Amino acid sequence: MTPRAFPSTPSSGRRVRSALVVALAETLTDREWSILATVNRLRLVTGLQLERLHFAELTGKSRSVVRWRVLKRLVDAQALTPLARRVGGSLRGSAQLTYALDTAGERLLRLRRNLSQTKERIRRPGPIGDRFVAHTLATSELYAQLVERSRAESFTLDNFQAEPAAWWPNGAGGWMKPDAYLSISAGKFTDHWWVEVDLATEAVPTLRGKFLAYIDFVSLGQLGPGDVVPRVLVTVPTLERREVVASVVAKLPAPAEEMFAAVLHNEAVGLLTAELSEATHE
Repeated sequence: MTPRAFPSTPSSGRRVRSALVVALAETLTDREWSILATVNRLRLVTGLQLERLHFAELTGKSRSVVRWRVLKRLVDAQALTPLARRVGGSLRGSAQLTYALDTAGERLLRLRRNLSQTKERIRRPGPIGDRFVAHTLATSELYAQLVERSRAESFTLDNFQAEPAAWWPNGAGGWMKPDAYLSISAGKFTDHWWVEVDLATEAVPTLRGKFLAYIDFVSLGQLGPGDVVPRVLVTVPTLERREVVASVVAKLPAPAEEMFAAVLHNEAVGLLTAELSEATHE
């Protein structure tokens, strides 16, 4: 799909009449509603991530062709908008684009929320820069990998919330602000995690301050989602950065050593599932 000249912000600013939104809602497939919900959950998602999440049952060339047609329809309907920039790599067309909710997509989700009387929040990013895009897509990739792994293995991804939906009151009038919260389960065991996606852009004092906020949360006797204190998964881009994170954690007061786990981005799902598996076999 040849990208249109959309701005770098997630909304084209074009008005969509209410009658058109209602008419569009009546034609959306379950797959299209699910795509809108995913983009709302994660804020930014690549075409390839959407393909892996919502077209996995298709094989061969048909998978990319159907994905192209569906995403083009949603873009043409102003439900999604692709960012002007691509994410890099050798992929062509819509797989390489990054998508956010557009005007009609936001209104469609609001309409569905009102009709179903749910409390689903509509989340659209503000002004977008390269650092924000990279950070948000790294969080989206963790979600995509978890969904893929859950299809193949015997665990369930019960919940995944990206920021700001993942934020939690800290008990002192402020907020814990992880990049994501997730819970996975197998049998009667459920693990709860807060996630910090580190791109090696923050200085050590900043990391220390961020990690201390979690220690303070425990010290105040607070509980997070699931009425537990989630552990904190820190995903990093390189082994060198993992050593930096480990050094910061080692100098923090208890229970830092038990609370934090640092792992490479592409090994995060393996750690999560290994921890859950260990609990189920204890």
